[in-house]
Amino acid sequence: MATFNIRPARPDETGLVLDFIKKLALYEKCAPEVRADEATLYRSLFVEKAAEVLFAEEDGTVVGFALFFHNFSTFVGRKGLYLEDLFILPGKRGLGYGKALLKYLAKLAVERDCGRMEWICLDWNESALSLYRSVGARPLSDWTVQRLDGEALGRFAQGE
Repeated sequence: MATFNIRPARPDETGLVLDFIKKLALYEKCAPEVRADEATLYRSLFVEKAAEVLFAEEDGTVVGFALFFHNFSTFVGRKGLYLEDLFILPGKRGLGYGKALLKYLAKLAVERDCGRMEWICLDWNESALSLYRSVGARPLSDWTVQRLDGEALGRFAQGE
């Protein structure tokens, strides 16, 4: 029987975090968008503590990860837990690791007095959407994600 464990990533595992980010980007068909590097991730995760990473392990081997941070809801008046990334290796999907990471994060959100836990999911990712529905998550159909980045962000910031 396999031994399963969830634990925080360590600073010496920054390369592994980046590897999982690249695997997720490949799965989501946006690999060219990854600009993160080990130095930036190390500073962001372990110096500035802008986000946190959890690893899911099977028999001591990392099989999945979750990257999250806290946001704030003015409506709720409390911080929330925002799940940026959740990824399980293809050969390990359907074994409960994704659900276990979500449950771990939900418990963490409750322990940290978060008002809610949120994330986005690609509309074509039926297996993930099915998992999210199974744990009680609901889609917010009245909201759309807006993004300002790259050159558009720079132009707007400069007043153009």
